[in-house]
Amino acid sequence: MESRENKSQALYLTCEKYYIFELLIFAGGMMGAYTYNLRGGVFCNAQTANVVLMALAFGHGQWQKGFYYLIPITAYFAGAAVSEALPSGIRHRNFLRWDTCLIAFEILILFLLGFVPLTRPAQIVQVTINFLCSMQYNTFRQAEGIPMATTFVTNHIRQTGIWTVTAIRKKDPAARSRAWKHFRMVAVFFLGGLLLTLCCSALQEKAIWVAVLPLAVTLILLVRADLILERQLFDLKPHGH
Repeated sequence: MESRENKSQALYLTCEKYYIFELLIFAGGMMGAYTYNLRGGVFCNAQTANVVLMALAFGHGQWQKGFYYLIPITAYFAGAAVSEALPSGIRHRNFLRWDTCLIAFEILILFLLGFVPLTRPAQIVQVTINFLCSMQYNTFRQAEGIPMATTFVTNHIRQTGIWTVTAIRKKDPAARSRAWKHFRMVAVFFLGGLLLTLCCSALQEKAIWVAVLPLAVTLILLVRADLILERQLFDLKPHGH
């Protein structure tokens, strides 16, 4: 009989499926567009820009402005720390995976953010989405064995270039497939940002609810997997964890 360890290497859980990552990066593009269009003109999906802006502020002697950037950076740090600490306890005490619980939590928080008026300080929403994006990025790490991000596309663009060259040089169908997958992640992220931007004028602060839609589909798929399709595999960890 095949061991459980071998089984874990022979299959990918629903939370690792590529279509799940496409849904998540679709929502990720929306979150970035939302904060840029309506909540202070910043991108909350990653922290590279905040670190650069903090360095620029300090370099120009703008100490108060520089220290401000520690707030979103700390929120992102906290999101990664929380998403790293909680899964083990939830896995042993719950009937849903951490991945599923996280998506439910994201949906709840994004829904509540839709009630925060645009007249309130943008930092409230910025920091909250920083925290959510960090947790999502740290939780969903590999799509069918391929390391992928679901909140930004810098590495996807790089990987598209790398695997495109490999596919041309070696005429390798696997490399072509890899390049196509990373390119699709970039395209889906772009479409998410475009759709959310088109919704901003009409929906205002409630435009973030559009990002709830792909997350809701994701939640349904994950709950179905946890309770029915993969119940017997509940103790298996996703690859990369």
